[in-house]
Amino acid sequence: LDSIRRNKVALKGPVTTPIGSGLRSVNVALRKELDLYACLRPYKIYPGVPTPFKDVDIVVVRENTEDLYSGIEFAKDSSQTAELLDFVSKTTGDRIKADSAVSLKVISQTASRRIVKFACDYARQNNRKKVTAIHKANILKFSDGLFLNTARQVAKEYHDIEFNDMLLDTTCMELVRKPWQFDVLVLPNFYGDFISELCAGLVGSMGVAPGANIGDDIAVFEPTHGSAPKYAGGNKVNPMAMMLSGVMMLRYLGEADTANK
Repeated sequence: LDSIRRNKVALKGPVTTPIGSGLRSVNVALRKELDLYACLRPYKIYPGVPTPFKDVDIVVVRENTEDLYSGIEFAKDSSQTAELLDFVSKTTGDRIKADSAVSLKVISQTASRRIVKFACDYARQNNRKKVTAIHKANILKFSDGLFLNTARQVAKEYHDIEFNDMLLDTTCMELVRKPWQFDVLVLPNFYGDFISELCAGLVGSMGVAPGANIGDDIAVFEPTHGSAPKYAGGNKVNPMAMMLSGVMMLRYLGEADTANK
């Protein structure tokens, strides 16, 4: 952390968090500690990579610091969970089963505004024409509703960028029907995780999917895939995602000529 803070930029290898271990994700910790609020993931078709699609060139801009991935959870049978369930029952009239675990979905206007602004700025700086905000505001009227309303307000500041919004489930369908209709997608943290994987499938592999986690003055670049230890030493893993993450880093540093090589 000290090195990243000092140098302001890092190229990082993938790290996997064990499932169900109780260990917190290293990536989530880095994003929160360094306030790397924007996860930038470009997806495009590369020659020689098998895929039934063509003309896919999509950039996913995912909010990195809140939503269900804030890590604010309450374990089953804990005293804190019991207090929370009692509070919910008293304030809303809804009763949650006593043997429940609870995770909080946190969406703030501040984080929503800066991630949509990041997406629109990226679109403008990279000659992108459209930004689409992805949400479930039809169901989650307060949290996703806040994200959507904030996105619409921010979009009004960018008259040169086309803006629209789309429900998450509709987006999943349209991505596999007509992926070429999308340009830049901006979305809350939780949805961004799944849409990123879907987009990697469109272009053929996680092995060609680079990524960056960017804050106001610090950026960490890394492939979007996990560590895949089962493939270690097998000469099977595609290194392109790591190499392309390095290319993204060079462009971020203003070394476009070197990146193009």
